[in-house]
Amino acid sequence: QVQLVESGGGLVQPGGSLRLSCAASGSIFHVYTMGWYRQAPGKQRELVAVVGSGGDTNLAESVKGRFTISRDNAQSTVDLEMNNLKPEDTAVYFCNAVLKSSLLSTANNYWGQGTQVTVSS
Repeated sequence: QVQLVESGGGLVQPGGSLRLSCAASGSIFHVYTMGWYRQAPGKQRELVAVVGSGGDTNLAESVKGRFTISRDNAQSTVDLEMNNLKPEDTAVYFCNAVLKSSLLSTANNYWGQGTQVTVSS
């Protein structure tokens, strides 16, 4: 059993900053990618940022230059530093991990429970 536990999020004014953290725990053999997605009301879930086991990153165009993703492979954690937040960043943010639970298992997709980020004055 694998769990992703998120922390951070909350209410912030436009131009402010927040940091999201996510820790994977349980039966983990190898983590391929860890990242963050978000879903605003009435919209589909979208990729925000993802980081591979080698440190390669992919960020959505809308957050480039404002958000930074980092990962600790030893701890199976991923952080999202969000700066210069805008009202359009308001959404539920979900942690994601693609990992194998054992040597012989296939890679599976895991999700956190989501954390609300609200950017408003």
